[in-house]
Amino acid sequence: MAELKVQSKTKKKESKTKKRVVPRLKEKYKEEIIPAFTKEFSLKNSTETPRIEKIVINVGAGEAIQNPKAIDHIVEDISVIAGQRPIVTRAKKSIAGFKIRQGNPIGCKVTLRGDRMYEFLDRLLSLALPRIRDFRGLSPKSFDGQGNFTMGIDEQLIFPEVDYDKIDKIRGMDITIVTTAKDDRQGFALLKYFGFPFKKVS
Repeated sequence: MAELKVQSKTKKKESKTKKRVVPRLKEKYKEEIIPAFTKEFSLKNSTETPRIEKIVINVGAGEAIQNPKAIDHIVEDISVIAGQRPIVTRAKKSIAGFKIRQGNPIGCKVTLRGDRMYEFLDRLLSLALPRIRDFRGLSPKSFDGQGNFTMGIDEQLIFPEVDYDKIDKIRGMDITIVTTAKDDRQGFALLKYFGFPFKKVS
């Protein structure tokens, strides 16, 4: 009986291991991007190749001051888009001119890392961006000087996970790709290898 229990536990562990699928872009980074980047920048060691460290999705919600329920809708939308529940950001100080009190909810933010980050990135590049009307590419000028890239999305409906009938309002968001690149040149090259559709700058 003891041997049977050990065997069944082993089989369960094996089945769980087999079910784990490596995200497509994570595999692409290891198999294709690292060798290509190392060659392009003449790096001495492949470990010097920068990587995407995290992706931060941020949604402002000034309307929540007048409509507190707006935050609930934003949290729901971002949870569906990111596959992870966001945190509610609150005002650190009171601003009388905007009728904002300290502690008021003013938006939502979620930080993605690891496999979940790669899965979101794949959906963003393969499914969401191509659904933008008259899309002509991302601006390569949106780097911050340290290899990090931020893009603005005008509406959450470009993500196929979002059900049009369940949203209360069309909202935009900022998506920041944080990398370990030394500068914008490396950051641009890294994201281009991942398949980011940048505009051609003349």
